[in-house]
Amino acid sequence: MIVKELGDIIGSERHVSGPGWESRRILLKAEGLGYSLHDTLVREGTEMRIQFKNHIESNYCIAGEGEVVDVKSNRTYKIRPGTLYALDRHDEHILRATKGDLRLVCVFTPALSGKETHDPDGGYALLD
Repeated sequence: MIVKELGDIIGSERHVSGPGWESRRILLKAEGLGYSLHDTLVREGTEMRIQFKNHIESNYCIAGEGEVVDVKSNRTYKIRPGTLYALDRHDEHILRATKGDLRLVCVFTPALSGKETHDPDGGYALLD
């Protein structure tokens, strides 16, 4: 059984950030579950263009409001608490936090190791 507390993640090497966002990486590849789980904050007013070419990501909103734009179709979806969006086709997308900080519970498969950094497309390389 694995038990984690967010308070133990904050300020540790599993707490990473960039311009307008921070990710608290709760479960990583080292836990051996085949997926990773993150508590992510996107600051109000932040816009990020992202494409995860090597990972599938699902996001469940628990706070704040925003929108996600599917770049291919140019369709915009509203995000608010209770909304889930999954990037099941490595979808290039634009994520915006429009009202308050957007707080997302994110699941990646394959699991992130925790050492990834964003590449020019906003995604992550596969790391061992």
